[in-house]
Amino acid sequence: MSEVFFVGCGPGDPELITVKAKKLIQKADVVVYSGSLIPEPILKLCKKGKLYDAAKLVREEIFNLLYKNAKKDKLVVRLHDGDPSIYGAIKEQIDNLEKKGIKSTVVPGVTAFLASAAALGIQLTLPGVTQTIIVTRGESRTKVPKREKISELAKHKATLIFYLSIQLISKLVTEAIEGGYKKSTPVAVVYRASWPDQKVIKGTLGDIAKKIKEEKITRTAIVIISDVIDPETYEYSKLYDKKFSHGYRKAKKTKK
Repeated sequence: MSEVFFVGCGPGDPELITVKAKKLIQKADVVVYSGSLIPEPILKLCKKGKLYDAAKLVREEIFNLLYKNAKKDKLVVRLHDGDPSIYGAIKEQIDNLEKKGIKSTVVPGVTAFLASAAALGIQLTLPGVTQTIIVTRGESRTKVPKREKISELAKHKATLIFYLSIQLISKLVTEAIEGGYKKSTPVAVVYRASWPDQKVIKGTLGDIAKKIKEEKITRTAIVIISDVIDPETYEYSKLYDKKFSHGYRKAKKTKK
């Protein structure tokens, strides 16, 4: 059965690509990639294949490229930045290919919010602070269900992560505060996470919008709202506590 590979190549640093993704790109006959979001060194891995910039194409043109080449039994890669399953619009492509008898395989990649956490040197789930991560986006041209309004999600006081929303930073701040976050809640913005021109801006809900405006950042950034960025206090993990037993280790007895 003919097949198309939907491949995530990571957030920007070429060394963050998976071995599987690298091998597929090197063997590919056709690579349809996500415009300027894919680093040049990764595109250069495609030695024998033909490259097509999806930024210059509409949905139907992309689908035809994938379908016609897969039908000829060529190795076809639809290359996404980060991970294809996060805001990657892969479902519509996979469904349409399946209707035409083309199989699809998804190869995961390192996504930008993980690269952002690494840049900040933080733990996104911290005992005693939060054990929940909410990944979302602000409402713009793509509508968001009412139950997923920022003010509703903010009620959880979890680690709140935004893609595709930096241009809405003032709105994010207003609605996050409406939902219950304090103005003093730490916020971090990571511009082009893991790229050579990566930039990290830290602040609070009270001042982050002003800082972002001063830095003139309007795209390609992750926003993280959470006390884990700069916690006043937190708990140590129970997993490595000497008093804690689990399937691989018994608790150590304390001397009386």
